[in-house]
Formats: sequence, structure tokens, C-alpha cells
Amino acid sequence: MDNYELKSESNFLSSNRGKFIVGLLLIIAALTYFGFIAFKGATVYYLTVSELTNQNITGETNLIRVSGKLVENSYSRDRDSGIAYFDITDGQNTISAKYKGSLPDLFFNEHSEVILEGKYNGTAGFNSSNIIVKCPSKYIAENEKPPY
Repeated sequence: MDNYELKSESNFLSSNRGKFIVGLLLIIAALTYFGFIAFKGATVYYLTVSELTNQNITGETNLIRVSGKLVENSYSRDRDSGIAYFDITDGQNTISAKYKGSLPDLFFNEHSEVILEGKYNGTAGFNSSNIIVKCPSKYIAENEKPPY
């Protein structure tokens, strides 16, 4: 009887059912791994303006992401170079930033927040290589509603 049990266990991997189960487990493991990698790559980590200024973080070699709101009337663009200059704030601290390139459409929406990706040079400001605009919330406090 013991010989029969050993034979049935050793035949499991050589049977079609055993190969199917092992193959299915490998496919599930691979899909789980790729899903984890894709989700991890889609996550955007960023600092607030206060965190960036209080920690004296400079990004001379590493890219830094910082989140804030566009300070009203701070935007200007140099006609010759096409560089956009603006300030962002988190309500407590403000930093100056610059960006060369076309700006997203929602950049000028007063309820949008932006995430800048680039290098921070302390007093020289933030040199942005990419701008991500967070979608504005459709829920606005009663006292912040526009008068239309």
C-alpha cells in the first residue's frame, strides 16, 4: 500500500492535471508580480512646499516632486526663451518655480493643485522638468463657490 501512495504522488506532476495546475499557478504569480510593479510605478510621491523648504532638500542629482497651488497673479512667461515663471504655495510657505514647455490646460484653474517634478535649488527656486495637474474636486466649500 505504501508503494501505491508513492507512485500516485510521483505521477501527479507527470499527469496533465498536474502540469495544468503548476502552469496556472505560474501564470497567476506572473500576473500578480506585473500588477504590483505597474501599481508601484503609477504611484506619485511628493512633498508639500513646507516640507521642501523646512527640510532644506536640494535635488542636484535626484528628481523631487512637490505639490502646491498656483499663487494668484504670479505667472509670467519670458517671450524670448519661453520659460514660465510662477510661485506655488501650500498655504504656509511659497516657492518660486520655472518651467520650459507647454503648460497643461487646467494649470490656470484656481481650484487645481499642481505637482512639479524637477530639481530644487534653495533660494534659486524650483526648476521643473514636468508639471502634473491634479484634477480639481467637484466639491467646493460654500464660501469658495464662484459667483455664477
